[in-house]
Amino acid sequence: MNKVFSFMAGAICGVLVGGVTALLLTPASGNDLRAEAIARWEAAKQEAEQARSQTRQQLEAEFERMKGSR
Repeated sequence: MNKVFSFMAGAICGVLVGGVTALLLTPASGNDLRAEAIARWEAAKQEAEQARSQTRQQLEAEFERMKGSR
C-alpha cells in the first residue's frame, strides 16, 4: 500500500510540475493554454481513477483470500 501511495504522490507532483512548466514556457494564446490545462487535468483525473480502481480490486481480492483462509 505504501508503494502505491508513493507512486500516486509522485505522479501527482509530476503532473503538477509538468503542467506549470508547460504553462510558463509554451508560447501560445491564453485560450490555448486553458484548453491544454483542462485536458491535462482531465487526463490526470482519469489516471488517478484508474489507479484507485486497480488498487481497490487488489485489496478486495486480498481481503477475500484472507477471509477464505480462516
